[in-house]
Amino acid sequence: MPISQDFFMYIYNLLYNRYGDLGWWPAETPFEVAVGAILTQNTSWNNVELSIQNLKKKIDLNPEELLRLDIDELKLLIKPSGFYNQKAERLKIFSKFVSVEYSGDIKYLDRFKTSDARNILLSLKGIGKETADSILLYACEHPIFVIDKYTMRMFNRVGVGWPEKYDIFQKNIMKLLPHDLNIYRHYHALIVENSKNYCRSKPICEGCPIAKICKKTILNK
Repeated sequence: MPISQDFFMYIYNLLYNRYGDLGWWPAETPFEVAVGAILTQNTSWNNVELSIQNLKKKIDLNPEELLRLDIDELKLLIKPSGFYNQKAERLKIFSKFVSVEYSGDIKYLDRFKTSDARNILLSLKGIGKETADSILLYACEHPIFVIDKYTMRMFNRVGVGWPEKYDIFQKNIMKLLPHDLNIYRHYHALIVENSKNYCRSKPICEGCPIAKICKKTILNK
């Protein structure tokens, strides 16, 4: 099957038929989504969940409460996520930005064009492309596809052959998929789930829902 919208939706349907709606991103508020996106840098989601649970036991998870929290206590609460000195600083910077610029409501970013909202987030210390796009997609309902190592690995294994550069992958995928918020959300979650189970750095092809598409690609490498 040629690389086309039908090809990408065929993969999507194979994954969705296996895993269904994964309910991703798990959070009670848009701000919690953003906190999770910052904490998940260079760590697993299980570690992020522990950190968020710690925070929610201590404070109401909103920008004002997080700003009032002592920095050393914040570091201790988010320690399970690793890199807690950097992440504590980034959470403080992000919380101050949301509190001062948008009166504590991250959903204010909905008012901007996606490209402008993205540039605003990228201007903040510690917010990279993947983090910014996760916040926009899951917290602010901007239709933008999140790219991560799982996405690059899986799609290159099915034969797209794109350079593993964020902007190239994102542009190509968004060109080939329907411009649809829910598809972007579901697809990203499905890719992550399948990559944890099967499409690992050393792939487990047996039982993988897309093995029939990518097996030859992997074996020929």
